[in-house]
Amino acid sequence: MGIIRKTKSVKTLLKIFEQTNNAISVVILVEQLHQKMNKTTVYRVLERLEDEGILHSFTGKDGLKWYAKYNGCSSSNHMDLHPHFQCRDCGKTACLPIDILIPSVSNYRIDSAELLLIGQCEDCLS
Repeated sequence: MGIIRKTKSVKTLLKIFEQTNNAISVVILVEQLHQKMNKTTVYRVLERLEDEGILHSFTGKDGLKWYAKYNGCSSSNHMDLHPHFQCRDCGKTACLPIDILIPSVSNYRIDSAELLLIGQCEDCLS
């Protein structure tokens, strides 16, 4: 872990995540930023931000990688394990503010876990 340089590309991606509490798919980010940076740069910056503990990623129902802000954690000290929610109707994807306790399993070391809940968001329910 080092100090991440605040390049123009880093600042551009950070600004996007500062403007939302929802997760954003890598495909949406590449499409949204195609005139400012190429796909390789988007992936590289996302990887750096995740390595630095600024963002975390998870796999959505479509198999795509989604990114969201860490909430008070870092990559070396990730305190919360939380589920993610994806609306099957509108696609809204978000971190849920619920901590999950992963039990220890003898003879196994668990390094990470993901839980994706799929259903309808509050907007699509009404």
